[in-house]
Amino acid sequence: MPALPSPHDGAPALPSLHQRRRAPTPAELAGIPWLALLSEPERAIAVEALLVSDAQPGDYVCRVGRPVTYWFGVVEGLLKMSSDNARGQTMTYAGLPPGGWFGEGTALKREIYRYNVQALRASVVAGLPVDVFHDLLDHSLGFNRFVMNQLNERLGEFIAAREIDRMHTPELRVARNLAALFNPVLYPGVGEVLRITQQELAYLVGLSRQRVNEALAALQARGLIRVEYGGLRVLDLAGLRQADF
Repeated sequence: MPALPSPHDGAPALPSLHQRRRAPTPAELAGIPWLALLSEPERAIAVEALLVSDAQPGDYVCRVGRPVTYWFGVVEGLLKMSSDNARGQTMTYAGLPPGGWFGEGTALKREIYRYNVQALRASVVAGLPVDVFHDLLDHSLGFNRFVMNQLNERLGEFIAAREIDRMHTPELRVARNLAALFNPVLYPGVGEVLRITQQELAYLVGLSRQRVNEALAALQARGLIRVEYGGLRVLDLAGLRQADF
């Protein structure tokens, strides 16, 4: 697998992702699913505290060993959550498409990150300061329910990721990863069509682009997905979760 490209290769260093932070636009706020669950006073506090940054391909949103400062979400684009073991092998836990918020477990415990989160393409990433995150947990029932649902779904996703990592059939790996990306609870911003390239999917599943292309053709032949211009449409989500090859 080729290494994920860095936006800084052969170019002058850009300001850091943190230095590029700015206030979100109304359209970006509309893409944050949990804001609608807050009361008006709670929403006003959250909106005032929220920041967004424009990540370039290869930018790290979170890095192993860094202390948590924000709870993050994807407004636009695609991120990858992964870690490396002692042998230098990378395990991908999740792709993070639009609408996905992540790191709530780390934010709850105010721990250092035990994983990396990196942009696969130009993305808009939102951050809620960890102190505001805890304040909303202490006072907002709607926010509590959202975070608890996130934790429950994320646990299932991570268990599935370990199972996927042991799968040697490309069609199974691609099918299960696609099913995870279409999780309506974790990633409500995806909708019916996931905007993703075959190379981006290859980065997520740990296969070559050619093997991913072959697997997508097999899944399409079974009527589980349809490859469209600029993305993929899932026709049978349950079939992707249960398919055997």
